[in-house]
Amino acid sequence: MGRLRVLSGREVCSILEQHGFQAVRQRGSHIAMQRQTDGGTVTVPVPNHPELKIGTLLSIIRQSGITRNAFEE
Repeated sequence: MGRLRVLSGREVCSILEQHGFQAVRQRGSHIAMQRQTDGGTVTVPVPNHPELKIGTLLSIIRQSGITRNAFEE
């Protein structure tokens, strides 16, 4: 496994959009990204911060079901 990059909330949203997610709403500093799948709807909240903490980024990766490679250096 490679090293995770330091990403902003907007950069994470961009990566999620490349994998079929769409921004459905924003409340305060959090953007809700959503994707339809055969098993239902996957919703991932993304904080719109200049730098996301590693734990937050790992949680977003886990919830989205996207491989970690998309977020690595």
